[in-house]
Amino acid sequence: MEKTSYTLHWLVMKSSCRTLVSLLLVLVFVTAAHALDRQSNADYHARRMALAGKLNGGVAVLFAAEEPLLDFMPYRQDSDFYYLTGWNEPGAALLIEAPLAAQGPHPARAYREIMFLPTRNLHMELYTGRKLDAAASDAPQVTGVDEVKPMSELAVTLNQLAAENRAAMYRIWSEPDVEQAKSLVAWTAATLGMESTPPVSDVRAQVAQLRAIKDAGELTLLHKASDASIQAQFAMMKSIHPGQKERTVAGTIIEKLMENGCERPSYAPIVGSGEKSTELHYADNSQTMQDGDVVVVDAAGEYSMYASDITRTVPVSGHFTARQREIYDIVLGAQKAAMDAFVAGKSHINDPQHKYPDSLDTIAWNYMNAHGKDLHGAPLGRYFIHGIGHSVGIDVHDPYDYSQPIQKGMVFTIEPGIYIPEEKIGVRIEDVFYADQNGKLKCLTCALPKEADAVEAEMHRK
Repeated sequence: MEKTSYTLHWLVMKSSCRTLVSLLLVLVFVTAAHALDRQSNADYHARRMALAGKLNGGVAVLFAAEEPLLDFMPYRQDSDFYYLTGWNEPGAALLIEAPLAAQGPHPARAYREIMFLPTRNLHMELYTGRKLDAAASDAPQVTGVDEVKPMSELAVTLNQLAAENRAAMYRIWSEPDVEQAKSLVAWTAATLGMESTPPVSDVRAQVAQLRAIKDAGELTLLHKASDASIQAQFAMMKSIHPGQKERTVAGTIIEKLMENGCERPSYAPIVGSGEKSTELHYADNSQTMQDGDVVVVDAAGEYSMYASDITRTVPVSGHFTARQREIYDIVLGAQKAAMDAFVAGKSHINDPQHKYPDSLDTIAWNYMNAHGKDLHGAPLGRYFIHGIGHSVGIDVHDPYDYSQPIQKGMVFTIEPGIYIPEEKIGVRIEDVFYADQNGKLKCLTCALPKEADAVEAEMHRK
């Protein structure tokens, strides 16, 4: 009797342990997939449905990013793949079948979505952590995709679609320059006995149209990215002084970004002092800052895959010289002029050639020309050498067709600058803005001071 009781007790304990282990494994999957502030599965599903509506009855195949080759390179998911899935593990693929009406002998086809997950590498998982595969019973719930299959079935699935209707091979949307896409289409064409590999339409253009307009969940993440970036820029203002290394300031910024929940900077921080303040993408950050110089600090963070982008220009000594303040105030005035001129649905950005008289670039350029001169008496507009802004989202430079004006629902920067190497003065002021549903301009980063007096006061605040 005692032996029987012991055996039953052991079996119950063993069963409980298995249950506990199963629950822990599910938790590991969910934690790994959702380590970021992920939006709801419904949001990603809606985006996939919207993309299907742009495929003209075709089939889209997108691939996740692969693991980086070097240990010091952290994993970042492909931007389009993340936008459509919220999935943050490598090696997956997404297939979307657009609904198709019946055509002759071919029956109607309903919308379908499938996530293909790679075969697990148990040895590598000792280094990279456990990964989800299609064998997990809750894979559709964890991924949020209707169907989940092994990656080995991707080519089979596409072959079956083409076998049912050969026209499917001429309606494939993918990333034509990606090796996985080229191999998949070539292999499928070979299995069907086709004489040549059919062309592949670039799905990225269709996804870019969707990404341009931000939903409420994206705006929440963009606000968090901007709030964290503001704190990093505040830390920068307090740390700068003559004799300070530019690289030390960059490190202070990165530390503050991480402290406030960012997984990485949005881009390599730019801390350029003196003559380097006039180099747009100077990122060596190798100089020692000198008394009497200004320093351009273009640095922001990425929060749960969404970016911010902020630039401030500060005096190394804590006080602008008269000439530095003159140039600074002109740049700030140009930004305000562009903000005041903005009209959703009409205003263009990223127009350094001034093709559009109503572009915010042209507004700022005209302001600079009307308000200041260089040492030779020439207008200052010639020293504004870049576009005034760009779309912001999952990428700090989110894709957008700049021949089109900024629309309601878009997030973008306004960042005029003047760069005069002869005077070792570079000034850029950059903020992130949102055009709300009423067309009103909302600033995500303007809690960070940018008036010259306010910048100086912040640098001296203890």
